[in-house]
Amino acid sequence: YLQPKIIAASVAVVTCATGGTFAAVHVHAATTAAVTAPAPARPTAAPPASLAPVPGPQVTVQQKITPVASRPSRRRAATRPPTPAVTQPAVPGTKKGVATWSFGAAQQALAASGASWYYNWGSSPSISTPAGVSYVPQIWGSANVTSATLAQVRTEGHTLLGFNEPDLSSQSNLSVPQALSLWPQLEATGMTLGSPAVASGGDVAGGWLDQFMTGAAARGYRVDFITLHWYGSDFDSTAAVSQLQSYIQAVYNRYHKPIWLTEFGLANFGTGTFPTGAQQAAFVTGATAMLDQLPYVQRYAWFALPANSSDGTLGLFGSDGAATETGRAFEAAR
Repeated sequence: YLQPKIIAASVAVVTCATGGTFAAVHVHAATTAAVTAPAPARPTAAPPASLAPVPGPQVTVQQKITPVASRPSRRRAATRPPTPAVTQPAVPGTKKGVATWSFGAAQQALAASGASWYYNWGSSPSISTPAGVSYVPQIWGSANVTSATLAQVRTEGHTLLGFNEPDLSSQSNLSVPQALSLWPQLEATGMTLGSPAVASGGDVAGGWLDQFMTGAAARGYRVDFITLHWYGSDFDSTAAVSQLQSYIQAVYNRYHKPIWLTEFGLANFGTGTFPTGAQQAAFVTGATAMLDQLPYVQRYAWFALPANSSDGTLGLFGSDGAATETGRAFEAAR
């Protein structure tokens, strides 16, 4: 199959957010690259009850660097380092997930992380999925709205993520009318459907997401939950957790739909700076506790499972399967 890939980019745009804080967003650029044959269709089961809709400072940004399997520094194709056995993998949390691409110890790291689910910006798994962990496919952009890809995602479960950062020209780069014209094809899969994941401004009246949701409602289109990304550049973990919660709350107040946070972390990509491992770990601890307590947040995914030099302290596991300081905090989160 052909799977969208995310290539590293560097475009610095930093804007002051409400309350004087800053956020950074990861940029994803999609290309296609031949990968292995798609995994065989999996037997389906009833959708988990946790996916049922529940009742209920603008972070602007932002410059993003984007991860994915085709990024040279993240590939370990030539030699696969040995991976130590995981004797007692963390118990998966019902909300906790990760964004990842293929790397040497991906399966081991995913099992050890305690994540209950993962995604890779594509329509099929790029790594072997450990027992007890589910995969969630995504339709990255307009080029992926094909009969073959839509048939593939239906074999991967009951939930489908919508377009990736359509509000950025370096990402899926879709106008609201374009996205709305394609949406019925995603609906036709019959899967529980997440909104396009905007890079920023999900709470802004008249913003990209607001225009999309207004247009979808006018046309009678189905959007089952809201998908968000968030990166903060305030490295004080207490302040950062508060800023993230304020943004998610504002988005929920606008749409009153369940929320999935599918990329988040602390990073200032505009200046190329990251918090220390201890600061990032403290944010992981505080943010996951906060997200677990919000009833309208159904799932969240940390960016990202693999660790490498270009992503500072964001990565959870090295190529040898060893957890970073951030990764150890994520393992402990429940």
